[in-house]
Amino acid sequence: MINYSLLSDFYELTMANGYFLSGMHDKVLYFDLFYRNNPDSGGFAIACGLAPVIEQIQTMHFEDDDIDFLRSKKVFSEDFLQYLRNLRFTGDMWAVAEGTVVFPNEPLLTIRTKAIEAQLIETLLLLLINHQSLIATKANRIVRAAAGRTILEFGARRAHGKEASLNGARAAYIAGVPATSNTLADKLYGIPSSGTMAHSWVQIFDNEYQAFSTYCNLYPNSTSLLVDTYNVLRSGVPNAIRAFKDAEITKGSIRLDSGDIAYLSNRARAMLDDAGLKDIKIVASNSLDEGIIRDIIAQDGKVDIFGVGERMITAKSDPVFGGVYKLVAVEDESHKIIPKIKVSENTSKITTPHFKKIYRLYDKTTMKAEADLLCIHDEQPDFSKPFEIFDPDFPLKRKTLNNIVSRELLVPIFKNGCLVYDVPTIAESRDYCAGEIDSIWNEVKRFENPHNYYVDLSQKLWDVKQYMLKEELKKD
Repeated sequence: MINYSLLSDFYELTMANGYFLSGMHDKVLYFDLFYRNNPDSGGFAIACGLAPVIEQIQTMHFEDDDIDFLRSKKVFSEDFLQYLRNLRFTGDMWAVAEGTVVFPNEPLLTIRTKAIEAQLIETLLLLLINHQSLIATKANRIVRAAAGRTILEFGARRAHGKEASLNGARAAYIAGVPATSNTLADKLYGIPSSGTMAHSWVQIFDNEYQAFSTYCNLYPNSTSLLVDTYNVLRSGVPNAIRAFKDAEITKGSIRLDSGDIAYLSNRARAMLDDAGLKDIKIVASNSLDEGIIRDIIAQDGKVDIFGVGERMITAKSDPVFGGVYKLVAVEDESHKIIPKIKVSENTSKITTPHFKKIYRLYDKTTMKAEADLLCIHDEQPDFSKPFEIFDPDFPLKRKTLNNIVSRELLVPIFKNGCLVYDVPTIAESRDYCAGEIDSIWNEVKRFENPHNYYVDLSQKLWDVKQYMLKEELKKD
């Protein structure tokens, strides 16, 4: 197993060295990991990557060759390098469960730990949460676009590296994609693997029918024939029909990988039905995404299964999740929590200070999510009576919620460096994600112009933020 502890931006290490030399290495810091905008201008995102984060934190350590490498850079003190030899994560972490529907500017993960530990895990936290949340969000868009038709993850060969192919398959499965072409993802995670054939299988035989007939005889219970190597309607589908009938196969599929999928699938469906092969399904692939899939369905394309590769595994249309990791509080010597804020001329980059918790508020009748509420960690809002929320950007815009029930989203993961979270199986995370999607109003799930779901601040938290902003303005 690779030790990823040095997978860190170099400035994390120089800052850690600086904390050590300045006597600040034991200072306790609070960091939030959050993102600012939903991918593809959607209404929400799906949090993913927590289980790999847990694994990396549990195995965090520096080996002799890591210390030797850092020494060779000639910028780190020897005392700091010796400190790293025994470094382990000793802090606390809270996070939303994998598969949770999330929204901009609310913490997906909060860290409370010593300064050096908090800095050295930053890059790994971001790359794992950013990548898998991005792919999970994209995959779920594609699943929803298919409107009940099956989606297969076909992206291994177009992913940005080995880890991206595996983590992408994992994230897509949690988000609702039921199977992958990636065999190693099946072995590691139990994601069902499946596939058809390549054009080379058809080309290597003397003729198309021979290629199809051989495949039918070899795999009678899982036959899928690629029908666009030469000509879909003149040879591919007729030869597939002949091969199916000769092998007495009534359940299988054909795959279209090029051309006008809506038109070809309609014609192919009619040919299969006329031949009495109504249970032979049609699979489509070829650079698909949610927009193309919706168009195919709108044109009454007769596709049962969509194989989606590069545009899902790379989230091609919007390939950066944009998660950030920002300091929100520190503890003084008496363990009092002191909120911290980052101020910017770009107002979207102003952070929400303090150690926080998140409540999701549901309508008790429909159990649909109405809003999220960010509170200071020790607040106890009373949701048993009508509860007023307000837009933190436009505080005069207010709404009273009646008959609501609440749920805290951030749950304890580590306490004093010890794992206190029962990590769910990937199947459990997948089921949980499906429930999360069901709890969101359809207006929020629209592909174009989704309803704005509100992430509001408690009055107490809003007051703290405004006070800190005003104090910063006085410094000018």
